[in-house]
Amino acid sequence: MSTTSTTPRSSALARGPLGRWRSLDLVTAAVLGVAFGVVFWGWDVVYNVLSPGFGFFQPAKGLLGGVWLLPAVVGALVVRRPGAALFTELVAASVEYLLGSGWSVGVLISGGLQGLGVEIAVALFAWRRWGAGVAALGGALAAALEALYEAFAYNDWVLGWDLAYGAAFVVSGAVVAGLGGAALVRALARAGALQRFPAGAEHRAAQRA
Repeated sequence: MSTTSTTPRSSALARGPLGRWRSLDLVTAAVLGVAFGVVFWGWDVVYNVLSPGFGFFQPAKGLLGGVWLLPAVVGALVVRRPGAALFTELVAASVEYLLGSGWSVGVLISGGLQGLGVEIAVALFAWRRWGAGVAALGGALAAALEALYEAFAYNDWVLGWDLAYGAAFVVSGAVVAGLGGAALVRALARAGALQRFPAGAEHRAAQRA
């Protein structure tokens, strides 16, 4: 049974059966995906400006990658149902692709892998833990899958550089996407934008405590 009551770690859960999405869940995840897709388009430009600065050690560019993982983390933390991370990330990747991405159709593959990484993290806790630690784990796993894909699809580096890039990406995924995504969801809850979602219930419970 799944309700908005709190678990021992104060994570509010999605209402009703986990697999039964509300229309509100679907619309909200789609809107988040579209918004992040536009952010991606802008971040592509920023990335292209900043990445030459890592010419001395190119694997350090992985530190810039966490931004691309944010939709999966935020979508999962807001909707809290199986598939939310994957759906939100794929919508964002699709918007980025339609707006014109230098990675072409590869962004859709990346979106699927990144969303899958977060899905694995929340599934490990049976969709019952939604704290910053789980978000950081999701971001880290998403980054690891993406780094593995890029090692075969894009990078022409020696193994040591691929591993260094993956490590930098995982750090960015855990901090920027994981902790940053959790902070963003808390901020949205405080602003009243998530009243009908578990994160909003958590915020109200914290205010009453």
